[in-house]
Amino acid sequence: MQKNIEQIEKIVNGIETTGSGYDLLRYVALPDLLGKDAPLILYVMGKNLARAQSLQSIDQIGEFFNKVGWGALELIKEKRAEHIFKLQTRVISERHRLGIETDYRLEAGFLAAAMEQILSFQCECLEEEKPRKNFVELRVQHYR
Repeated sequence: MQKNIEQIEKIVNGIETTGSGYDLLRYVALPDLLGKDAPLILYVMGKNLARAQSLQSIDQIGEFFNKVGWGALELIKEKRAEHIFKLQTRVISERHRLGIETDYRLEAGFLAAAMEQILSFQCECLEEEKPRKNFVELRVQHYR
């Protein structure tokens, strides 16, 4: 409980955006509600959100990320069986700076399902925070 209170204080006092309420729900309330299964559930939720969209290009995926406030999504490398993206926003930088425990499973699930629509291959996405570089790397692996 003390950890949740500290997280709430960091979010409310540290990040001054209209997204603070979102951060409270996402990084405090949902993990508390979902428990140890939170990462898996968020990943599946992200996949379901993407499946409800009609996405036909990587640019459209990036536009969606911007519209919902997840940040700027940029394709930085494309390989035969993998696409590597960079997700960056000032809020991600602030979360890193304040030491707020975060994950990006919702975004990863969304990106995996969105890329499945575009590529017509099964995809999986793994995320890795890069705190010193102030972004999140999202690696979409596709299986032909």
